[in-house]
Amino acid sequence: MNKRKAGLLSLVVFTVVAIIHFVHYNKLATIPLSALMISRWVFVASLVLFALYKKNLTTWILVSMAIGIEIGLDFREFSQNLQFLSKIFLRLVKTIVAPLLFASLVVGIAVHSNLKQVGRIGWKSLLYFEVVTTLALLIGLVFINISKAGEGIEVPAKLELPKSSEKALQAKVISILDSAGVSVPEGMINRLPDAPPKGWQDHIIDIFPENIIKSIYEGNVLPIVFFSVIFGIALALLSEKKKRPMLEFSESLAETMFKFTNIIMYFAPFGVGAAIAVTVGHLGIDVLKNLFILLITLYLALIAFILLVLLPIALWVAKIPIRKFIQAIREPVSIAFATTSSDSALPKALENMERFGVPRKIVSFVIPTGYTFNLDGTTLYLSLASIFVAQAAGINLSFGEQVLIGLSLMLTSKGVAAVPRASLVILIATADSFKFPLWPIMAIYGIDELMDMARTSVNVIGNTLASCVIARWEGEFDDSKALAFDERKADAILEP
Repeated sequence: MNKRKAGLLSLVVFTVVAIIHFVHYNKLATIPLSALMISRWVFVASLVLFALYKKNLTTWILVSMAIGIEIGLDFREFSQNLQFLSKIFLRLVKTIVAPLLFASLVVGIAVHSNLKQVGRIGWKSLLYFEVVTTLALLIGLVFINISKAGEGIEVPAKLELPKSSEKALQAKVISILDSAGVSVPEGMINRLPDAPPKGWQDHIIDIFPENIIKSIYEGNVLPIVFFSVIFGIALALLSEKKKRPMLEFSESLAETMFKFTNIIMYFAPFGVGAAIAVTVGHLGIDVLKNLFILLITLYLALIAFILLVLLPIALWVAKIPIRKFIQAIREPVSIAFATTSSDSALPKALENMERFGVPRKIVSFVIPTGYTFNLDGTTLYLSLASIFVAQAAGINLSFGEQVLIGLSLMLTSKGVAAVPRASLVILIATADSFKFPLWPIMAIYGIDELMDMARTSVNVIGNTLASCVIARWEGEFDDSKALAFDERKADAILEP
């Protein structure tokens, strides 16, 4: 048995299993459910065999996703107990982000001492981000107006919307008072004021760190980037004698954190598989029947955005080899898809883009900044979802009004965290601002995990491509490294 034969075996088993399920669900023959389950597990076993021969981290992640789906389908109650694995993985990844960003940015800026380039990279990045996110916004509006997915939607029963941090704190206080025997009027939480949504001034203020340790603790990427850039500039202004010790420390820290990332990636298949198992076990496959049109609309809009916007940019602006680029982003995108968290993909995205030919000083600035300013998938989703809410409520909006709503969403989404379900809070705040009813968001909330997978993946694709674009504009993209990119050498499993 070799890798090729194991792959062919998996393909044959998949074909047989697909035929068996087709025959059963079309009632051409009655097949016991136990036999169907066994056939699926045989297919999973064939995938594991293929992964053993392939010896590739991305393959193991994809196989773990298949195992997670199967566990979620066949052992729904048990699957919910696996959530701790995905949380462990996310926690481990978050420990990498701050030191990796700090070290990479400081080294990138201080080594070259080209302070004019830092400013040039900054304004070019922001210009690119705003153009691309505006295109994502318009594509989302076009697709939701074509599909009209919100018309005739039914409200799911007993779905609770996610709470803002203020409401969550209020609920916790009321719970403590209740447990202490203090009489709390019924419905008190609904009478308490919620925190007002952030204005544009608040988003600007959030860029500047009040306390860098606090920013690291809360996982706020942009203040960390700002602090690191200023620190790097300050270091660049020092004499060589005083600069050298801190520069060597930062270089050593950056390389250590990349190795740290590779060690943690050994745990990625377990974290990713558990995340998928929890999602499928919680929602079930039948959720696709409810709001199927909305789900398909989002996926088609994201595919159109990739093909009509990102692909032409990659071919004619960044001028990168597409096949090698796909190899470079496959691993971080698959992690982001399964965990619905951009943060979980950040360390590997930084590492692979540097291997792909983007200089460290550019990749360590553009990608983290893009996590705040270049959320292509989230912007598209928010524009689409807001009009869905209006359609479901029977509110007719002109295209100009829709664009206005979309632009406000594009601004407010700049402060959204790169964590699961954060965009729903933005959507709720926007719906409240425009006097839309909140009940349609309950319908979205029912399948938001499935939608979050797609939009988070597009966020990662957009930001990795952005680093290539800026590197090309700066004339520093290394075509030889891009053409020579070897996903096997970038694979944590094969690192010595």
